[in-house]
Amino acid sequence: MASTYLITVSGTDRPGLAATLFGALRTVPHGDVDITDIAQITIRGYLVLCVEVSTGSDVSPESLAVAIDRSGVTTDGISVDVSVVEPEEFVNGKRLLLTVLAPEVTDASLESVFSAMAECGATCERIVHLANYPVDCYEMVVRGPNHQILRERLTQAARTAGLDVAVQRAGLHRRSKHLVVLDADSTLLRDEVIDLIAEVGGCANEVRSITEAAMRGELDFSESLRRRVSLLRGLPETVLDDVRARLKFTPGARTLIRTLQRLGYVPAVVSGGFVEVLAPLLENLGVEHLAANHLEVLDGHLTGELRGDIVDRPGKAAALARFADLVGVPLQQTVAIGDGANDIDMLTLAGLGIAFNAKPVVRDHADAALNVPYLDAVLYFLGISREEIEAEA
Repeated sequence: MASTYLITVSGTDRPGLAATLFGALRTVPHGDVDITDIAQITIRGYLVLCVEVSTGSDVSPESLAVAIDRSGVTTDGISVDVSVVEPEEFVNGKRLLLTVLAPEVTDASLESVFSAMAECGATCERIVHLANYPVDCYEMVVRGPNHQILRERLTQAARTAGLDVAVQRAGLHRRSKHLVVLDADSTLLRDEVIDLIAEVGGCANEVRSITEAAMRGELDFSESLRRRVSLLRGLPETVLDDVRARLKFTPGARTLIRTLQRLGYVPAVVSGGFVEVLAPLLENLGVEHLAANHLEVLDGHLTGELRGDIVDRPGKAAALARFADLVGVPLQQTVAIGDGANDIDMLTLAGLGIAFNAKPVVRDHADAALNVPYLDAVLYFLGISREEIEAEA
């Protein structure tokens, strides 16, 4: 009958250490030693290497330890432990990916997260430090028996501890091509475009109050948009060029788009804003896919009307599905990012919906929430580290 052992090597790392260990396993008498799993982490030169092996019944933990000791692995302060792994020690269930980030991830916040795991009968199999600036971010592989309960408890614990959090299924899908759809106003851009147009037209206060009510979900978006656009009647078309020149990207927006493109992801923008303002900006970024509203212009002036169908809350979700079909990715491999109530259907439809500095009603419908001001923090939820982002910057 086969036996399973866990060999744990710890101490100051040195070149050739792993080679010596694996060579030692070939010298164990009474049968073959088959490696079934390996994990390693090195922090500031201190190594922890775990090797799971399966052996015949004639191989004891003592014979493994003797073979390893004779090889010279345990010199220079390296310690080795060989323990028996019983089948009941494994935690059943599939894996989830938990990503937490904040300006500072503290011991108290991590205690909350790991306590929630324990309450659900879950364990953490791996931790990777994805970033330490401008935010602190950790990704964890968590295994537990009930994904729904685990997802709810982890999300609740992380948010209570002041952490931004994403809980996703683990798997190879993360390495496949993705479509990443962003809202424009207050997500890709720091501004609300229609508010800037209204400033020029002298109706900023009226437009802003309607905008805020719509983003809180208190007004139907289509109705609110028509009301706001009607206030712009008579403005010269040149105001759109002036507003575009004033627009500011959200910190990290250019880095996000550039990194996505470099990794083969497809960025797109689906906005309740206006094509006439957004299209030239996105062309400069190399973003090819845009769905937004069209302002009607007559004799060089805005008429206060819109052309064509309105890109509203259901329209955004429809655009996401249309773009996914166009670029050839399933909806499960789409990511949607937005801040307003009109983004909710899009966030819900996407494989991963991220609420970015969003209203509470939006966060409640999203898979993940970011409350830091850096849009490129989205990359951490895709498992991309700060080091990888900057390697090709």
